[in-house]
Amino acid sequence: MKKNLLSVLILALVLANLILTAILAFSIIPQTKKANELINKVCNAIDLELESGKNIQVPVENIKEYNIDAEFMCNLKDNGNDKNHLAIFTVSLLLNTESDEYNAKDGGVQKLDAKVGIIKDQINSIVSTYTIDEFKADGYANVKQDILKTLQDIFGADFIVGVSFPSVKAQ
Repeated sequence: MKKNLLSVLILALVLANLILTAILAFSIIPQTKKANELINKVCNAIDLELESGKNIQVPVENIKEYNIDAEFMCNLKDNGNDKNHLAIFTVSLLLNTESDEYNAKDGGVQKLDAKVGIIKDQINSIVSTYTIDEFKADGYANVKQDILKTLQDIFGADFIVGVSFPSVKAQ
């Protein structure tokens, strides 16, 4: 009799465990799926943002140089040696002639000509945040990359594909 009572008690506990497991599964699985979807959306958004800042590889024959007709003279950020540092440079933008923005009715060089004041202001703002050592580092690569990213945000990532400094003096 004790064996049967113990068997019945174990069977009741197994059934209770099975019922509670089923309830848990039905309540947790939908929430887990929603959490996974949210995580996937966030990951996709991060991937898109990371890819938007990358340089787009464009064949040389599809690149047109747009020279900004101004010589920039920017005060550089103080690096702690109590000397004022200055950068004098010119800027050329490299445009993708196969871009939709370049080939749009009001796009291309006309669009840049209309916004040249904004472009100059952005370049001055970016360059003035660098110390002389940061400005000269890696052949001005960091400055060029920051200018490129800012202008790509304004005009489109596939329209402006590069920034160059035809002449640079920094002291």
